[in-house]
Amino acid sequence: MTEQYNHIERQSWSNRLTYIMTVAGATVGFGATWRFPYLVGENGGGAYVVLFCLAMIVIGIPMILVENVIGRRIKVNAIDAFAGRVNGRNIHQGWKILGYMGLLGAFGILAYYMVLGGWVINYIISFITGSLDISTPISADIASTYFQSSIFNNPLTIIGYTAVFVIVNYVILAKGIVDGIEKSVKYLMPLLFIFLIIMVIRNITLPGAMEGIHFYLMPDFSKITPKLFVFVLGQVFFALSLGFGVLITLSSYLDKKENLVKTAMITGVLNTFIALLAGFMIFPSLFSFGIAPNSGPTLVFQSLPIVFSHMWGGTVFAIIFFSLLIVAALTTSLTICEVIITALQEKTQMGRKIAILVTLGAIFVLGNIPSILGDSEWKDITIVGKSIFDAFDYISGNILFILTALGSAIFVGFVLKDEAKEELGAGKLFTSLWFNYVKYIIPIIIAIIFFSSL
Repeated sequence: MTEQYNHIERQSWSNRLTYIMTVAGATVGFGATWRFPYLVGENGGGAYVVLFCLAMIVIGIPMILVENVIGRRIKVNAIDAFAGRVNGRNIHQGWKILGYMGLLGAFGILAYYMVLGGWVINYIISFITGSLDISTPISADIASTYFQSSIFNNPLTIIGYTAVFVIVNYVILAKGIVDGIEKSVKYLMPLLFIFLIIMVIRNITLPGAMEGIHFYLMPDFSKITPKLFVFVLGQVFFALSLGFGVLITLSSYLDKKENLVKTAMITGVLNTFIALLAGFMIFPSLFSFGIAPNSGPTLVFQSLPIVFSHMWGGTVFAIIFFSLLIVAALTTSLTICEVIITALQEKTQMGRKIAILVTLGAIFVLGNIPSILGDSEWKDITIVGKSIFDAFDYISGNILFILTALGSAIFVGFVLKDEAKEELGAGKLFTSLWFNYVKYIIPIIIAIIFFSSL
């Protein structure tokens, strides 16, 4: 099935399963496999997990529906989704600023996200070639020294590996939504799940693993504070790719007959499930070998190689684990890129392959390379007091996507109104509860998140 908009032929997902798998791929990524575990480790284990599950219900699923409604309403790009007519009147052009902010946020995320893909490829090659030899136990000093020398002090190599990751994205994206993204996700998501299960089974059977499981599942309620809840809400936004046009763009290719509530529920549950599985993959192994769980963003790159070096068959399992990370990164980067590509195609009449080249080229030159050099040759350059890499993360993650999500909730509640209810297509009671919650409660919650994160 195809639809026309500005002379651009638009496809629809083959079926609900492929759409859900694509959305799951978009929302899993490093959010579940890299960011979630280290945040759990830093914030009291089980307490963070409980709040994360609660936050997914309180704000995650309702906001998925907000973006689904906006995206499917007139089935266009993430900028023009905030335009059109409602109740017989043209929507003010000023609302499109939300779409542009989403695109800017998508660019900011990809500016460093692609680089993380380069980091992961670097580690996979290092394990295969033995340049990071974990066939025998290594110390924390060795792991830290290797991270510094191979990541921060080796920019040309990381630029090369990041370019490889970008090229893989190009090859898949050039085939289109159905033949490219949809077909690749059909293989990548099951592969990710298989890798995840292998790692979970391996790690929960390690000696001393139960201590890690206890840390992960047993909440220390003294750790639960209003500030922690705000942090968890922010992670839900990051984990679900809310606020930078991903769900708006993906749902613009969704058939009008699809049940939005069902797909949103499955998306939220699947994302939470995979994030929770990632914890079972990591914490048992950390505690089994006496590694502190609170080492922050470098947990995966500095702490886990130590764990693998103490493990039987550690090199093989390290390659499997980092392959899992690259698959997760790819399923997310493809869909974030599509936000910008679709907008370029429909706003400029640009051909798809040219739009992909412009998108990936601009991200690589203006985002990826500065992010890499920001940790080496340009480390003295700071933006809002942060390195270039961290500034992209902070500005896009803490400002742009939260403001875009806030605007989206207001747009649904105060502009679309009855049209949003009709687009949702659910029962009268559920629709009324959801709509009023989105209109009056969610903007307050998002405002609290925003001001607390500054």
